[in-house]
Amino acid sequence: MIQELRRLIWVESWKNRLELIVKDWNQTCTLSLVHFMAYPDLQSGDGNFIPSIHEIGEFLFFNAIELGAVNDKFERREIRKAAEEYGLKIGFGAQPIILSQNLNLNSFDLDERFRALLILKEYIDQAAEMQADRFVILSGKDPGEVGRPNAYQHLADSIINLGEYAEQFGVSVVLETFDRSVDKNALVGPSTEAAALAATIKSAYSQFGLLYDMGHMPLLDEEPEFALSTLHEYLAEVHLGNCVKILGSPIYGDKHPCFGYAGGVNDTPELVRFIQALFETGYLDNSKLDKPLPWVGFEVRPHQAQSSLEILKNIKSTWIDAWSQL
Repeated sequence: MIQELRRLIWVESWKNRLELIVKDWNQTCTLSLVHFMAYPDLQSGDGNFIPSIHEIGEFLFFNAIELGAVNDKFERREIRKAAEEYGLKIGFGAQPIILSQNLNLNSFDLDERFRALLILKEYIDQAAEMQADRFVILSGKDPGEVGRPNAYQHLADSIINLGEYAEQFGVSVVLETFDRSVDKNALVGPSTEAAALAATIKSAYSQFGLLYDMGHMPLLDEEPEFALSTLHEYLAEVHLGNCVKILGSPIYGDKHPCFGYAGGVNDTPELVRFIQALFETGYLDNSKLDKPLPWVGFEVRPHQAQSSLEILKNIKSTWIDAWSQL
């Protein structure tokens, strides 16, 4: 009887502690899920999205979702309604579109840049239909050291053009940094160069921001304190995730396995350090009550027959564990 009473007291104590922890992060940041990564079968833009929105909403953990292409207009309308039902904010990630269609906003070929702009503006229209407030892109391929100055100028011009178009819908353009030499071979890129580019763009397009991904950080050979302090003036969002740097692994590079994946770089200790750096550099600051909460997104993909629900559980348990250690 005494043992059972102690167990009940412990359970109640843990519930109270968990409520305090959850309340604390909900006052500090907006936790989002990169939908097209957690549900890769829908990444093409075709299919029934609504069950996945209900699964995320009923999971009672995320405050926002980051969608990619949704090709059916009716489906876009239903997604918006379902998201509103659960109080989920919406962002739009154009990264899979850019990669699958080989779009290059920093191409030396004017026609290629024009094609990329036309296509991405069509997806900004989609984002606006779903009432997304951000539109995330990535740069084209790195042309090498000699060509970088011109490539950066082309990219800046393209982003300013996109931003001017997106502003009419209340959508902000955000550029995610990727690796330059391991997997995506993107122009942007190292944090020092990304910050310099952002300064140039923001002088003409003030709503612009950068997205930094914890899962890309090891592929850039960067540390969280350095990267986040370098980018802090320009950060619009961060992503949390993992990667594998073991040559020969079937998911070597930028494949976003779950936290703690065998051979992966990031798990709870790395997440604790990253969150601490977010506080230390001022990205997370719950004293700024007059500003929207900063977005912290999870970009994790199922591997080895994992289900999407298993991915959600991995994210939640790792985050709770990490947050409790701060």
